[in-house]
Amino acid sequence: QVQLVESGGGLVQAGDSLRLSCAASGRTFSSYAMGWFRQAPGKEREFVGGIKWSAGSTYYADFVKGRFTISRDNAKNTVYLQMNSLNAEDTAVYYCAAASGAVGLRTSASYNYWGQGTQVTVSS
Repeated sequence: QVQLVESGGGLVQAGDSLRLSCAASGRTFSSYAMGWFRQAPGKEREFVGGIKWSAGSTYYADFVKGRFTISRDNAKNTVYLQMNSLNAEDTAVYYCAAASGAVGLRTSASYNYWGQGTQVTVSS
């Protein structure tokens, strides 16, 4: 059974940093792409960034503007989202997802598995 479990969310001040983790289990993810999405209250889920597990190549939404970095730890089967210079607009539930395909990776419909999400709240 595939499981993606996010952790690391919380309440921080504007300008602070936070690192989210996504622990993956239940299958081999070496051929998968792992994505991060977020959903703010009253808004649609939006793409944040992702990483192709085998190559380690990353791709980001434009609004990230160099503030966020995605990485992976093969030994721990875990993907990370390092978020710096957080602001109130970053407040959302953040989700980790896994895609078996290699196209449309900025679209949530392309992802096969999802975690339960972790809340990030940034106070201004």
